[in-house]
This record gives sequence, structure tokens and C-alpha cells, in this order.
Amino acid sequence: MIIIIGMVGVILSIIVGYKMEHGNLGIMFQPAEFVIIGGSAIFALLITSGKNFAHILKNISTIFKPGLGDKKNYLDLLLLLHTLFAKAQKEGLISLEPHIDAPDKSDIFKKFASITSHSKIRLCITDNLRILISGGSPDQLESLIEIDIETQHKEALYPPSVLTKIADSLPGLGIVAAVLGVTLAMAKIAEPPEVLGHTVAAALVGTFLGVLLCYGFVGPIASYLEHMVHEEEVFFIAIKMALVAFAEGTHPTLAVEAARRAIPTHGRPSFQEIESEIRKWKGKT
Repeated sequence: MIIIIGMVGVILSIIVGYKMEHGNLGIMFQPAEFVIIGGSAIFALLITSGKNFAHILKNISTIFKPGLGDKKNYLDLLLLLHTLFAKAQKEGLISLEPHIDAPDKSDIFKKFASITSHSKIRLCITDNLRILISGGSPDQLESLIEIDIETQHKEALYPPSVLTKIADSLPGLGIVAAVLGVTLAMAKIAEPPEVLGHTVAAALVGTFLGVLLCYGFVGPIASYLEHMVHEEEVFFIAIKMALVAFAEGTHPTLAVEAARRAIPTHGRPSFQEIESEIRKWKGKT
């Protein structure tokens, strides 16, 4: 919703400001300029991304979905980890095997669907718990998780990095459209001033559109996608801190506390909030 408000705000700000100077909106509507700039940008994205083109488009669509980085999701992650650790401490690590083998059927994972519905996060938890069950040491576990985090981070940054390159090319594509418009204007040099002026104005719209799309839309979208990648990474780091601490023999509460400290302060649940929620869950079971 915020993204939509931002996009509408950009458009309205330009329209209102332009109208305040008594600008003619009709001259700004140049479908040919949209075709030249938009079409070139899309095919440039295809050239740049190749077989990842569909993946990037799918990634762009996620800007309209709520982000992961809010307090409730962080709290649910910590409660999920505490529940798993408490069960493992009480019944042994082997008791977690049915839950990690079939998380869709697990009563524990179902309680925290807001987190476990994200496949990457669910796999990070289940795959690394398997390492613990298999007898992996804390050092081995930490090393493997760090490799996984680095790999996924690089992969997740690919779409925003490609979009940033496309955004940087848009002003240049706008100039291409403008040059083509000026070429048309030169062909009409013998026409009356009003005809020539209209053609030149239409050509300049190309430059305007290229700059607007770059700094008003595509660039900010790329930045937002990059921000979402960093938000997601926080969850993996928190999981790593908790799992490594628990593997070292730390009490479940303190292992979860290690994860809590990895969460940014603006969304970090307090120690008291976690304790309160744990008591509630215990009361339900």
C-alpha cells in the first residue's frame, strides 16, 4: 500500500506542479515516447538478465507484498525457535525429526505460519536442525549457515542490481527518444512555428520520461528490493545465532536471546515480550 501511495504521490506532485505553471498536460501524452523508452528498457532488461528475466519480473511483483521486517514476524520467529529448542531439550533432538521432515503437517510449524510460509526461512531452520540431529558440531553448523547466507544474499541481490543498471540507462534512452524527436522536427523546419514548436516539445518529453522513470520509479523500486533482501537476511542471521548457541548447550531461553540481539532495534521484541508470549503458548499446550 505504501508503495502505491509513493508512486501516486510522484505522479501527482509532477502534475500539480506542472499545472501550477499553467502547463498543457496534453503535450505530455506522447505514446511513441513511452514505446521507445519503455520498450527499449524491457528488451535491455531481457539482454541483461537472459534466462533470469522471468525471475526478475516475479521479484519486482513482490514490492506490493508486505515486508518481513516487522515486530510480529520477529516475535513469531523467536517463539518458533524457542518451541523447537524446548522440545529438543525435553525429549531429545530426535523428537524434532517428524517436524522437520514434514513441516506442513507439524503442529509447531503451523502455529507460526507467518514465518514458516516463507520457504527460505523454513528450509534454513529444518536443514540446519538436521545437521544438529546428525551430530554436527557448533563450528560446522555455523560455517555451513554462513555459506548458505552468503550464497542466498548474492542470489537475492541480483534482481535489484540488474534493475539499478536499467534505471541508470533510462535517462540515456530518454535522450535517444529526444534525438529522434528532434530529427522529426528538423524534417519539419519549413512548417509554421506552432507545428515546429509542438514537435520539439514532444521530443523533450522523451528526456523528461527517461529521467522520471529512472529517479521516480525504477531506481526507487530497485532500492526497495535491496532493502527487502537485507530485511530477509536478518532472519537468517538470527536463526544462525540461535542454532549455534543451542548447539553449544545454551538454554533455549538464552539461545533465543542470542537471536533477539541480532534483530534491528526498531523491530526487536523486548525480553519481557518474549517471556510473556512463551507463557501464553505454554498455557495453550
